[in-house]
Amino acid sequence: MSTVDQKLVKRQRFEHVFSQIVEELLEFLKTQKMPEEASTWFKRNLEYNTPGGKLNRGLSVVDTVEILLCTDEHGQKTRELTESEYVQAAVLGWCVELLQAYFLVADDMMDASITRRGHPCWYRVDGVGNIAINDAFMLEAAIYHLLKTHFKSESYYGHLLELFHDVTFQTELGQLIDLITAPEDVVDLSKFSPEKHRLIVVYKTAFYSFYLPVALAMRMCHVNDEAAFKHAQDILIPLGEYFQIQDDYLDCYGAPEVIGKIGTDILDNKCSWNINVALSHATPEQRKVLDENYGKKDAQCEQRVKDVFNAENIDLPAKFATYERESYDRIHSLINAVPESFGVKRAVFLSFFDKVYKRTK
Repeated sequence: MSTVDQKLVKRQRFEHVFSQIVEELLEFLKTQKMPEEASTWFKRNLEYNTPGGKLNRGLSVVDTVEILLCTDEHGQKTRELTESEYVQAAVLGWCVELLQAYFLVADDMMDASITRRGHPCWYRVDGVGNIAINDAFMLEAAIYHLLKTHFKSESYYGHLLELFHDVTFQTELGQLIDLITAPEDVVDLSKFSPEKHRLIVVYKTAFYSFYLPVALAMRMCHVNDEAAFKHAQDILIPLGEYFQIQDDYLDCYGAPEVIGKIGTDILDNKCSWNINVALSHATPEQRKVLDENYGKKDAQCEQRVKDVFNAENIDLPAKFATYERESYDRIHSLINAVPESFGVKRAVFLSFFDKVYKRTK
């Protein structure tokens, strides 16, 4: 079986668990005597917002559990996950995807975004509108129902709850910094800085997208050494930072039909990597252009900003290529420094890195 076929089979098996999760959640609504239209709406909310992306976060939980439980110290496969192990890992993976869906539904409303994953944002679907606010809350609430149903009897149940609560709070802190640093209606580029951008990136993206999937898998595999979690975080947070800078770059330079959305960071006055690099290299004349055009809901203003990004003295594509090479070396050095006696194998981190390095969407 080719690598592409293997990935397809892996995704299909994972998606099958999602179908079971949807039925499980709808069955709960029945026990609460919810009307049929409420169940139909919730099902549509779940299916529209949760499974349509790359599923890297959720699949990474399964991949990490598999590496921890089913490979030897040389990385050789020793066994397959049992069906119950697989289902537990997949449920945790879908809980991460539900968290992602919750954040995106809310984030798209805050940013007045147009498309997500190649489709209209949920709040823009006919008949949804502000109901999407409650729909976002329901996506989050589903996480805790699933954790209680599938893990309440496990010794690490409390750790799972703590992880989701802590990471949700961290992500919302990152979103808060993002929103108050760069409100759409008040453009003040003097508020931007590489340091503030890093804070937004780490809290808004890195914790839930990179640390959370691995930490959940470690808890499921009964890794209890707190030093192991700290070491994992020290690798995964820089990896998450690299991922978000990729995302910032692709928002401007990625093809919408490939990345599945229309980039709006310039229009939305986002404190992105792109604008921070441009500000640090701009001439006074270029800075004036950025001040006058950044964050304006106007295609011509957006193009003027992009022209500055592409100017010879700034050349964002070249600077991103340099950043990507340097990130590869830095992150691999962190992974190679993981001691052999460490509770999590290097393959866990290499697996994560391989999924995101030089991605185009």
